Amino acid sequence: MSDALRVDDIDLNGRYTYADYLTWECPERYELYNGEAFMMSSPTVIHQGIVRDLLIEFGTWLKGKTCQVFAAPLDVRLFPKDDNSDNTVVQPDLLVICNNKKISKRSINGAPELAIEVVSPSNTPSELLRKFNYYLDSGVKEFWVVYPTEKKVQVHILENGRYITSIYSDNDRIPVSVLPGLEIALGDLWEKTEGE
Repeated sequence: MSDALRVDDIDLNGRYTYADYLTWECPERYELYNGEAFMMSSPTVIHQGIVRDLLIEFGTWLKGKTCQVFAAPLDVRLFPKDDNSDNTVVQPDLLVICNNKKISKRSINGAPELAIEVVSPSNTPSELLRKFNYYLDSGVKEFWVVYPTEKKVQVHILENGRYITSIYSDNDRIPVSVLPGLEIALGDLWEKTEGE
């Protein structure tokens, strides 16, 4: 008999650790925020188109370099503990890791240098604020929130323990702070996803 939890067994009002999370056998994706389980909805085609195009941009630029780019689904344990008792697991749409010691077989263990969230209709302001605070507390150096409908991107850069925020839109180019020399042209990003 398996100790694994199926989706019907997951109590969304319960408290869980990463050790619990590892036992879950279900097709749905979940994130853990301070032990609370939150089911993630399926992304839209436009959402996935933006993630795809950003993954190609970052991946091409990082070829042959130390840092690596990854896309969801991939567990990121922002405050990892050796005994898996940590209780915050997120799945940014895109992330950049420059310290290979943070990469394990199943997860990223520690804050990525860059985390990108592409907003879907199912995302709530409170969810984005919660992630903002977790990313800040864990030391994520750069955090982007991409708003496809509004064609804008909020870029948060960690400076002296707080995020400094800039907003880019339309045909702006975003300089990637953690990867000096890389700029992302937003006009290309919006153009490729129109009509999808």
